[in-house]
Amino acid sequence: MSKASNKRSVEVVVISDVHLGTRGCHAKELLKYMKSIQPEKVILNGDIIDIWQFKKSYFPKAHMQVIKQIASWMTKGVKIYYVTGNHDEMLRKFVGFKMGSLKIVNKVVLKLDGSKVWFFHGDVFDVTMQHSKWLAKLGANGYDLLILLNRFVNHISEKLGRGKISLSKRIKNSVKSAVKFINDFETVAADIAIMNEYDYVVCGHIHQPEMRKITNAKGSVMYLNSGDWIENLTALEYSEGAWSIYKYEDVHYLEDSLQITSDQEYNNKELFAKLVAEFKLMELTKN
Repeated sequence: MSKASNKRSVEVVVISDVHLGTRGCHAKELLKYMKSIQPEKVILNGDIIDIWQFKKSYFPKAHMQVIKQIASWMTKGVKIYYVTGNHDEMLRKFVGFKMGSLKIVNKVVLKLDGSKVWFFHGDVFDVTMQHSKWLAKLGANGYDLLILLNRFVNHISEKLGRGKISLSKRIKNSVKSAVKFINDFETVAADIAIMNEYDYVVCGHIHQPEMRKITNAKGSVMYLNSGDWIENLTALEYSEGAWSIYKYEDVHYLEDSLQITSDQEYNNKELFAKLVAEFKLMELTKN
């Protein structure tokens, strides 16, 4: 699947909530997926780079390789929209900025086979984000610790032959307020989309992959969420007039099919130098 001749053609791929720069990010798995497809358009729907976490100076080479793969798509002319999210909100200062085929935006509206599709991250609906950013950041740090604990638990669980479990999913599903938040988020997104006569609304932010029709008194809309690359390892794909949720599985890929470097970490200075060098190389390749 990973060889160039075997890459799957995808008209639109939506990837969100990768959180590069955090220990919960499954960068190697994402990289395998990215190298297995040949997209025409890419929607990076927020929280791709976790700028909140930069002060921790954690950025392994595998995370850098994800950025290099995005740059590779750019050199090939793949249309890329980087939609800003809350963890990379610093980029909102640069909305409208273009580099090659990449553009930084707050939202995107595309016409796909006659349907109007609205893409945005979704943090605008999060009251915690709007009014108590310190509390949201505290919650993000707690989430990181939970993901690390989950990896340890899964290591033990797999040794006992019981398979993987998701602690965060169990907590979300068992806490009524979390379930209500997700339902409210989806309902609000759908209501606004219906009001603006969109056929589809595509979000990220809540790390909950979903694809379902939502109806209110004024009409209906297809609500889609791309999930995340922390625990669900999902993306959205559009091809031949239909949307689908892609779910990563190790069995889809050969371990020796990709060269992924070891998890050496970059500090902030090294990371900045690498990014500058990468995009300079990209410009040279274009010219």
